[in-house]
Amino acid sequence: MEKNFRVLRQKIGVNQEDFWRKVGITQSGGSRYETGRRIPEPVKTLLALAYGSDAEAKEMYDRLRRPLKPE
Repeated sequence: MEKNFRVLRQKIGVNQEDFWRKVGITQSGGSRYETGRRIPEPVKTLLALAYGSDAEAKEMYDRLRRPLKPE
C-alpha cells in the first residue's frame, strides 16, 4: 500500500475530507498527517483496511482476529 497518503488520496481522486472521514479523521487532522505528522498505528490499520488491496485488508483483518497469547 502507498505509504504517502496524500499521493494515495490523489491517485484515487478524492478530496481530503472524504478520504479521511472514511476512517474517522477530520479534514484538518488528515491534512496534518499528509504534511508529516506521525500517523498512529490504529489509524494506519484503518487506512489499510479502507484503502489497501484485498490481500492487505485480509491480512490486517486476520491479524486483528488472532487470539491474544496468554502472558
